[in-house]
Amino acid sequence: MWYRHRTPTILQWFYPSLTWHRSRSEKSIYLTFDDGPIPEITPMVLNTLKQYDVKATFFCVGDNAKKHPELLSKVIEAGHRIGNHTSQHLDGWKTELDSYVHNIESCDEQLDQIKGSELLPLFRPPYGKIGSRQINRVKHTHQIVMWDVLSGDFDQSLSPEKCLHNTIKATRSGSIVVFHDNVKAKENVIHALPRYIDHFRELGFEFKTL
Repeated sequence: MWYRHRTPTILQWFYPSLTWHRSRSEKSIYLTFDDGPIPEITPMVLNTLKQYDVKATFFCVGDNAKKHPELLSKVIEAGHRIGNHTSQHLDGWKTELDSYVHNIESCDEQLDQIKGSELLPLFRPPYGKIGSRQINRVKHTHQIVMWDVLSGDFDQSLSPEKCLHNTIKATRSGSIVVFHDNVKAKENVIHALPRYIDHFRELGFEFKTL
């Protein structure tokens, strides 16, 4: 397994300008979904969140938003917040600075519903890979949001039960939790998401948007 379900503290310390979690003093959890919107899974995620009356934050790929504008509209109409995940899911470690920034700007154009918001637009780098020069450019126009809990739902060698167990175990007050609305994650998300919400609701946690 090449990833960790809980983000190492040293990474959070090394990049303090990035948002890794919210206040640890409140029993709140921040669900986020990366890579959509796509018809194969985003509607299922929306239905589950509606069933539990939970709001989340969706980091959308610009090309997917362009292909499925009706799904993007449904995400927004349901009261969820959206964020930028580049137009083409770029790896920041392999992308030249200007090209990376241009790809973010292109995604902003697709997510035109975020224009005019009083809040600084949200951006999450795909794979969590972003360099220092990219951070210095992007942080002036977007709040760069990482995470402290990675569900691993994209890992098809991980059983849905193990995905749920690992995600619950890694979560703390104020955690920003990553699930995915993409095809690879579908089986794990369908199983884990409602049970994850149930678990933390019973413990008195509240789910919030970023």
